[in-house]
Amino acid sequence: MNAAAKPLRDPDIAADGAIGIDPFRFAEGRLSEAALASLERLQTMLDERVKPLLSEAWDTATMPPGIIGSLAPLGLMAPEGVSEEEADSSLYKGFRSYVLARTDVSVATVYNAQAGLFRATVRLGGSPEQVAELDPRIKRFDLTGVFALTEPEHGSDIAGGMATTATRDGDEWVLDGRKRWIGGAVTADVLAVFARDTADDQVKCFLVPRESEGVRIETITGKVSLRPMQNADFTLEGVRVPESARLQRVDSWRDVSKIMGTLRADVAWIAAGLQAGALEAAIDYVREREQFGRKLAGFQLIQEKLARMAGNAVASLGMVVQLSELQDRGVFSDANSSLAKMWVALRARETVALAREIAGGNGITMESGVARFFADAEAVYSYEGTHEVTSLIVGRALTGASAFV
Repeated sequence: MNAAAKPLRDPDIAADGAIGIDPFRFAEGRLSEAALASLERLQTMLDERVKPLLSEAWDTATMPPGIIGSLAPLGLMAPEGVSEEEADSSLYKGFRSYVLARTDVSVATVYNAQAGLFRATVRLGGSPEQVAELDPRIKRFDLTGVFALTEPEHGSDIAGGMATTATRDGDEWVLDGRKRWIGGAVTADVLAVFARDTADDQVKCFLVPRESEGVRIETITGKVSLRPMQNADFTLEGVRVPESARLQRVDSWRDVSKIMGTLRADVAWIAAGLQAGALEAAIDYVREREQFGRKLAGFQLIQEKLARMAGNAVASLGMVVQLSELQDRGVFSDANSSLAKMWVALRARETVALAREIAGGNGITMESGVARFFADAEAVYSYEGTHEVTSLIVGRALTGASAFV
């Protein structure tokens, strides 16, 4: 620690606009002015209308309706002035997730349950006619839905262990089984349920109205991460849906894996955004907090931690930007998206731990702004592919040898 306190000055590396701390200027020149403007509008809305709700949302473990009520009218899936190609690009959608997660991971997750998981399932799994009918409604939030894959006894081994079944009965299907950790299920209009066809043993997907007879949904309580996000367990007992409710291009696990590959990149972007949020919260804290007669911002050990956090955050942003640019050029690799998700989520754990150290005891309270990111990093580390599973996907690509059991 320096012997004499030095006055604080404006930082050379500072949060700027919607993207925040971006010293390598990854956003510059990659997004159109219209796309950047839409993200600026999003950040303004998050600052003015969402952030004030977050502490209470965390304390009560509820998702205030005002959050989605504020997000939906922004038209973020088809922003004004942004071309359809750019709006559908992995890069734009990635930066959108980044901005949302920079404010709060539950907010990013609940939005992506609609704009990412559900929309991708319909667009990649539905017939052209189904996509034409449903996608405009999904973009407007006229039809809300969730992605229902994970089961109580099957998470990482869901590909071979899926127990939920679908049995054809004339022009209908009968679904039986259980799903777990389904975010947003308690309020969604439909549940995109993945089930194994009892006739051919292949995985198929069905859009099940939430209020169908035989559907029972229960909110998961007692979470220490993603507290405002309403995850749920649900049971299907003899639930009947017509053949028209089956997404026509999901006929095997390979089709499901294709959907999952696009979504893993979204989670990597969220892991990058939460690091940006944790870094900015830590900086805000040390510029205000005094100990031993001076601001924490001027302590050498504090600055070393902040520098490490910045390195993690900037490197993570660079990795997800490059991943999205490859995907936008048509280069889709499960190994690449798994590597990004694995590494960025691992760095996120370190980054939020450093933020918590910097804030000391105040780092476990809502007041500092650090605690939410610290807790949420644990959820991001595990969902949409655990560290172990993503590591094995990367290892298989590196060696040519599968280590999956």
